[in-house]
Amino acid sequence: MVILIGNQKGGAGKSTLTLLLANYLTSVHARKVTVLDMDYQQSVSSKYDKAKVLENEAPYEVIPVDLTHFPVLLQVLTKNPKETVLIDLPGKMDDDGLIPVILSGDLILCPFNYDEFSVDSTLLFAMVTAKINNRAPLVFIPNRIKATVRYDTRQEVDKVMSQFGTVTPGIADRIDFQRVDTIHTPAIVLPAILPTLDLIHGNYIEKRSTT
Repeated sequence: MVILIGNQKGGAGKSTLTLLLANYLTSVHARKVTVLDMDYQQSVSSKYDKAKVLENEAPYEVIPVDLTHFPVLLQVLTKNPKETVLIDLPGKMDDDGLIPVILSGDLILCPFNYDEFSVDSTLLFAMVTAKINNRAPLVFIPNRIKATVRYDTRQEVDKVMSQFGTVTPGIADRIDFQRVDTIHTPAIVLPAILPTLDLIHGNYIEKRSTT
């Protein structure tokens, strides 16, 4: 199964969600996972390399990938039907080399924030990906939700997003990229992320695995 994690807006939480999902699938469900880091900043790859320096045994592999090498790499990885491939997409959608990547997705996850710029870029991402790949479910994940902030437009935004896919429960703002690594997710943040990850696993990943 190939899961894409993307949004055009920088800072939406793509790399954090990639780590959280990879850690969750390997530790909670013992799935075989490989992460392909296509993000220009390659922050997931950097964390993976640092963990190796500290001689920690990684529960999954992180591979920095150039778009030109993607087709061959995907062919190798998907020979194993039990392999779950997570792809941290680049922050921009203006490269035609992304078309085969988007077409490969069995599930597309899109973290976003409830602000005007993030919502606009999220809707653009949704329209582009849906036009290229209309078979993969699109799941929107509200991210960095502040408990002390009233989101007056939240219902309106969720209604618009639901025209393209499903909107999950939100993830609190205390889930910071610096607190998560490629070895584990701190136990203190698990209550904030498990409802969302359990929903994604139960409704999309597990169902596909049993069909």
